[in-house]
Amino acid sequence: MRTRLTELLGVEHPVMLAGMGGVSYHRLVAAVSEAGGFGCLGASTMSAGQLVDEIHAVKAATEKPFGVDLLTAIPEQLETNVDTLVRESVPVLVVGLGIPRDVVTACHEHNIIVVNMCGKVRHAIAAVEAGCDLVVAQGTEAGGHTGTVATMPLVPQIVDAVGDRVPVVAAGGIFDGRGLAAALALGADGVWIGTRFIATPEARSAPGYKDALLHTAEDGTVVSRAFTGKTLRAVRNKTTQHFDEHPEELAPFPKQLIDAMNGGWMHLGVDEQTPGIDPDRECYPAGQGVGAIQDLVPAGELVRRFVADAESALERIGELRAAR
Repeated sequence: MRTRLTELLGVEHPVMLAGMGGVSYHRLVAAVSEAGGFGCLGASTMSAGQLVDEIHAVKAATEKPFGVDLLTAIPEQLETNVDTLVRESVPVLVVGLGIPRDVVTACHEHNIIVVNMCGKVRHAIAAVEAGCDLVVAQGTEAGGHTGTVATMPLVPQIVDAVGDRVPVVAAGGIFDGRGLAAALALGADGVWIGTRFIATPEARSAPGYKDALLHTAEDGTVVSRAFTGKTLRAVRNKTTQHFDEHPEELAPFPKQLIDAMNGGWMHLGVDEQTPGIDPDRECYPAGQGVGAIQDLVPAGELVRRFVADAESALERIGELRAAR
């Protein structure tokens, strides 16, 4: 399945692993890339030293392309991490909270592809005007930090706005190959998948996270500022309920994030052996596709299923057209 995305990234399949902080570490990234998709490290919860170690671990496990998602709004930290990507010859940078034009220029000087996450059409236009090579159109159905526009209306509008200049990738609530087929039908060149890849043996997770995904229905998530001070979709629990009822206690980002970490309801980045975590209070980011997750599936197998199921869906559409 070849698209502009696979050509740009040098991969076999138009399936990208979301660079999820606290989840997308080297085991998951390498598994997705080795299967022909595009793996992406989630660096938002990593120290500078840990980021380097994770990059080395991915390279030891696969020779396939991968990227790093920095998700930072702090210019100095962004520039420092970009220097790391240059030194370590990482081919792709993903940023979710905007990226200065001079950073894009610096990346291009070292042949680094720049990807920007976008929740509105104007965000995508600004990203392309700043020189970004690829935009991800993320609908509000997505887990983690998310906007207000749904995937179905957002993707084609961003395609119409910038798709003639750069590839567009669809994100938000996509959990299988039918979503990939739908994204291609909307004009996108591939998909960016988060929540479904958390429910894999390779994903890193806090205790109770994967189990929560297996038992949460499609209406079991909520967009809340309880965990970081920014709108973040996560599994509904006592923490989200408390701040729904007491919004006056919310602090802006990043103070709310610090409060969550100090208060014991934010542990992204720890592993499943970490003690003292209360699942009824913990931050478990998840998208609305969570209701379709019934079991843990190896990440490489998921990549292959996405492609096979998308091809089947597209063949069915072709058969319907031929029958007219």
